[in-house]
Amino acid sequence: MADFANQAAPSSKPSTNGTLRKKLQGYVGFANLPNQVHRKSVKKGFNFTVMVVGESGLGKSTLVNTLFNAPLYPSKEHAPLTEESPKTVDIQVLSTDIEENGVRLKLNVVDTPGFGDFINNEESWKPILRTIESRFDAYLEQENRVNRSKITDTRVNACLYFIAPTGHSLKALDIEFMKRLHNRVNLIPVIAKSDTMTHEEIAAFKERILLDIAHHDIKIYHAQHYESDDIETINETKDVMSKIPFAIVGSDKVIETPDGRHVRGRKYPWGVIEVDNEDHCDFVKLRQMLIRTHMEELKEFTNDIHYENYRTEKLIALGYQQDNSVFREVDPIAKLEEERAMHEAKLVKMEQDMKHVFQQKVQEKESKLTQSEAELYSKHKEMKDALEKQRLDLEEKKRRIEQGRPITPEKTKKKGFGFPGGK
Repeated sequence: MADFANQAAPSSKPSTNGTLRKKLQGYVGFANLPNQVHRKSVKKGFNFTVMVVGESGLGKSTLVNTLFNAPLYPSKEHAPLTEESPKTVDIQVLSTDIEENGVRLKLNVVDTPGFGDFINNEESWKPILRTIESRFDAYLEQENRVNRSKITDTRVNACLYFIAPTGHSLKALDIEFMKRLHNRVNLIPVIAKSDTMTHEEIAAFKERILLDIAHHDIKIYHAQHYESDDIETINETKDVMSKIPFAIVGSDKVIETPDGRHVRGRKYPWGVIEVDNEDHCDFVKLRQMLIRTHMEELKEFTNDIHYENYRTEKLIALGYQQDNSVFREVDPIAKLEEERAMHEAKLVKMEQDMKHVFQQKVQEKESKLTQSEAELYSKHKEMKDALEKQRLDLEEKKRRIEQGRPITPEKTKKKGFGFPGGK
């Protein structure tokens, strides 16, 4: 009996954080929890929202079709030259259901036609930011409902930002867009149409882009490492992250290679570019990170970081304050003392404000009195000068009368007709 008890007892081993980690010698069953979560998730299905931003002609629609191996975007019809182009950035949303090996994915693609196509692109990022924040607002409104059993999550989980293959550095529009949106969405920069550049040009272009991103303190998405990850997973994640920004080539057309293989790619007079060949472009690494390995992490990062920061800013702006005393025991006497101190501080502040207002009123009254005094003094001086002038005139007239000379008005005197020696 004792042997059986010793045999069934779990072994204990201290962990790094000080807690006691127990390892069972037998099988209990909670190790099957991941399988339960898997069955529930497959039954419920998944949803993912990706935004594609970039100038027209960089292959955004083609890349989305290539990523999910399906014609999600319809073929575009070229508008006639006489048709007027839009004045602002338009937002288009494409929603579709994809199924692979029994797993259903609700995919939402947010496209931004017109971005960067205008003469003045100073505020072209505003409609995109409004779209992201409006989706946050919609989710916040659903969270505040009484019945939250059916919450539709349309928050943008990743933003693929297409960089033109100029080979120089980021343009001012690229930097401004990333600085405005890096705190709202997971930014993933990609170099579009990288088949127009050589491998050496791509490597130098990537280096300059990363230097610009670091110089302007722009936060792009980086996959995280976890304690449970094995060496192979860690190395795989490092390999994927080393390719940022991804140099990609998109094509949903199947062509035949010179050796007889049928691949997705583009055919040129000098050769064939294979989309799924890692030696030709970084498309495989981008798809691996975005869909196969880090899709759930992108959603988690959106919810825990970007959405929580926006939600906090929104509620504080509306006047909500976090009461940290709700979930902890509080001493009533200490609480009363705290409220009394806050009330006294409020009274002191009100008294100071009233004193400040009183001092302002006194200063204004003194200023008005000083101004009135100056005006009265000026008027008094003018009147005194006028009276002094009249007195002098009267004395002059009196003197003339006493000397027996007539008083001639000054206006009747003529210059040049005076007698010599006359007064």
